[in-house]
Parts: sequence; structure tokens; C-alpha cells
Amino acid sequence: MSWRTVVISKRCKLDYGMNYMIVRGEDTKRVLLDEIAILIIEDNSVSMTAYLMTELINKKIKVIFCDSKRNPHSELVPYYGAHNDSLKIKSQFLWNDNIKLDVWTRIVREKISNQAKVLRNNECLDESKLLFNYVNELQDGDISNREGHAAKVYFNAIFGMDFTRSDEDNAINSALDYGYSIILSAINREVVSNGYLTQLGLGHDNQFNHFNLSCDLMEPYRVLVDIEVLKLGVTEFGVEQKRTLVNVVNSTVIIRDTEQTVLNAIKIYVKSVFDAINEENVELIKFFEL
Repeated sequence: MSWRTVVISKRCKLDYGMNYMIVRGEDTKRVLLDEIAILIIEDNSVSMTAYLMTELINKKIKVIFCDSKRNPHSELVPYYGAHNDSLKIKSQFLWNDNIKLDVWTRIVREKISNQAKVLRNNECLDESKLLFNYVNELQDGDISNREGHAAKVYFNAIFGMDFTRSDEDNAINSALDYGYSIILSAINREVVSNGYLTQLGLGHDNQFNHFNLSCDLMEPYRVLVDIEVLKLGVTEFGVEQKRTLVNVVNSTVIIRDTEQTVLNAIKIYVKSVFDAINEENVELIKFFEL
């Protein structure tokens, strides 16, 4: 079972040989492909062979490419994720609108509930109580935007009243965005592996977003990044902070009464969402416990 997140941060050539990724730099190293879940290419001077890229796709390894500032900005997404992609995609276009609405509402409920628990665990009791009230007030499709109101209360409580998610030059936002991108990529991997399109969302519906569905599904998992950023006490965002956030997917959570890595929990969760939609039973969704 793949579990490693591999980060390539220096100039080198990546090649393939005998089921290994060969890293040719100052020294030559080998990494077994079967162990890799996510590969992050941080340095723009890294070169890769087409053979390796093909094998990475065949192994369903998520490959993330970074920009000149070493922040994730694109990823490798295969055309085919399952043997019956055509059937899965056809069914995706025909998903019942009512169950889509129910699933999206349940996901938003879980997201706000998780945020309320984070606030409670950090002794923001008044704010936590308010968010739990928002959970009780949630309507189908969140037509009253409880999610948006909760986000403002939540971020101001844990990061200060001056904090806003729209501040692009803020180190905390840089850390959050970096961590979220890692979670999003893990979700993308599972959506594609299950044979569905990432573009067709439940709640998200942006014509310029290639990952509408994945953005829907990742919502309850955002708090895992928030918790880590809060622990780090981020005042600047650099290599050390990135390494910590990359490892969020290797931390453990409880799901289905068992301890799993976040990567495995995402696998279980994403599959359960598709089961819930296809069987029109929202109770089939399996969320991790916070």
C-alpha cells in the first residue's frame, strides 16, 4: 500500500528502472514506486523521463508541480482512473439532484461541526457554541450561507480579529493554501481512481475550476490543515513549515472505528460518498472523527 509523500527539492533527473524511481543528483537514490502516494516536484530545474511519468500514472501516484516560489500550482491527472470510466462518468451526469443536494448539505454540516470542535478544543467556547448553533440552523443546500458565516467566526477566533482569508501576503494564508492543496490533490487522486470527473461538483460550480467535485469533498478535511498551522504558530512560511504540512496526510485519524492515515481515511471517505450518491442514501458517508 502506498504511503510515502516524496518531495524533490533540488535539481536532479528522475528516471525509471525496475519499479523504482531513480533520483540522479549529487548522489543517486532509488524509491520504490509502490511506496509512493504523492510526489511533489518543488524545483523547476528537475527533469523527468516520459517513461517515469507513464509509470507514475499507471501506479495512480499523485504528482504535484510547484511554481518558482515552491508553491503547488498544478498536478498530473490521468484520463483514465478505473476500468469502467465511461459507465461511471455517464452515471455521474445522471446523479439525482435531490441526493446531490443532501450529500452537499451533509458535507457542509460536517465541515462546520469540525470547525466548532476545533474552537472548543482551543477554548473558544462562545464561538464554538455559535457554530454548533449554525449546524442546527443549516438548511438544504445551505441557502442561508451558514458555511460562510461560520468561516468568518472560525478564522477570526483562531487566528485573530485582523485575519482575513483574502490577504494574499499573509504567512498564515500561505500555509493554509499550501496544506489545502495537498489535501485537494489526495482527494483528486481518489475521485479519478473511482472513475469520476473532478470537474462536475455538488456544491461548487465554477466554470474555471477543474476540481469542483474535489473541492466539495475536501471540505471536512480542511480543519486538519488548520490545526497544524495553528500548532506551528506561523509567522513566516518556508521550507520547514512546508515539510510539516506535507506530512498532514501521513498523520492518523479515526474512521470506521479504526485508526487510519489521513490518506487511507480519504480513500474510505471518497468511496463512501460515491456509494451514498449512487445508492441515494446519505447515511453511507463515512467521516473521520475529530
